[in-house]
Amino acid sequence: MKNLSHTPVMLQESVILLEIKPDGIYVDCTLGRAGHSRAILEQLTTGKLYAFDLDQTALDDSNALLKQYGKQYFLIKSNFVNLQHELLQRNITKVDGIIYDLGISSPQVDDETRGFSYKTNSRLDMRMDQNQKFSAWDLVNTYSYQDLRNIIKTYGEESFANQIAKNIVNLRAKKPIDTTEQLTNIIKKSLPAKQKNKNHHPAKKTYQAIRIAVNNELHSLQFSLLQALKLLNPKGRIVVISFHSLEDRIVKNIFLEAIKDPQAEVFAKLPIISNWQSDYKIITKKPIIPSQEEIESNPRSRSAKLRVIERIN
Repeated sequence: MKNLSHTPVMLQESVILLEIKPDGIYVDCTLGRAGHSRAILEQLTTGKLYAFDLDQTALDDSNALLKQYGKQYFLIKSNFVNLQHELLQRNITKVDGIIYDLGISSPQVDDETRGFSYKTNSRLDMRMDQNQKFSAWDLVNTYSYQDLRNIIKTYGEESFANQIAKNIVNLRAKKPIDTTEQLTNIIKKSLPAKQKNKNHHPAKKTYQAIRIAVNNELHSLQFSLLQALKLLNPKGRIVVISFHSLEDRIVKNIFLEAIKDPQAEVFAKLPIISNWQSDYKIITKKPIIPSQEEIESNPRSRSAKLRVIERIN
C-alpha cells in the first residue's frame, strides 16, 4: 500500500495563527498530503478552501484524504506563482487566509522514482511537476561550469561549490550523469574528509540547490507572496513556514517591505512626521520555531521558521 504519511511541521501553531473564520475563504498554496488543508477544513462550516500543488500524485492522494469534506474544497494543479490568476478563474478576488509550507514533502523524498533523494539510486529528476520537461538531469548535464557553481553556491550555500561543479563537468565529458548515485559520489569526492564527518549528508546542500533551480522555487515564492498580500481581506493573514535561510529571507523582506513607508527616507531628512500607515501588520516580530518535542519526533522540522503577516485595512 502506498505510504501517504507526511507530518506537517508546526501544524497546530500555523492553523491557530491563521485565525480561521468558519465562513471564510482560505488558500493552501502547498497542498502536499493535505495536512494543513485538512486542519483548515475541520474548522470551516460554509467556508471554502482552495489548494495548490504541481504534483499530480499529491493532488490524487489528497483528494482521497479530503473526500469527506464534499464541495468545500477545490484542488488546483498549478504553481502558486499563478495564485491570483487561478483564483480569479474561479471568481475569487479576496481571501481570509493563505498558508505556505515550503520545501519538499516526505512522500516526494521517499518516492525512489522521483530523484529527490541522495539516499536512494534513481534517475536524476527532481521535478515537482512531472509534466515539466526540464529536470535535474538537464541541469547537471548541460549547464556550464559557471552556472552550476553559482547555483550550488547561491541556492545550496555550499562552500565547496567550485570543486563540485568542476567535477560534474569533468565526469560528464566522459559519460552522462544519469543517476542520483553518480551525482552523490561526485559530491562526496569533491569534499574534504572533515566535511563528510559532519551531521548532515555531504550531498544535502547540492541537492537542495539543484531542486530549487529545477523548480524555480525562490522566484515563484517571491511573486506569489506579493500576490497573496493583495488578495487578503482585512483581518486576513498569510502564514509561511520555510526551511532554509534563502526562503526565510524572502519572506522576511517582503513582509518588512509591506509595512514600510515608501517615503520613509524622505521624511527622515525632514523636521516633520509622516502620517502614512501601512495596511499590514507583522504578527511575528521574530520567527516562531518548532518546540524541542517536535524536533525530536520529527527531525525534518529542525530548520523550520514560521512568519505571519495580517492585513489591517
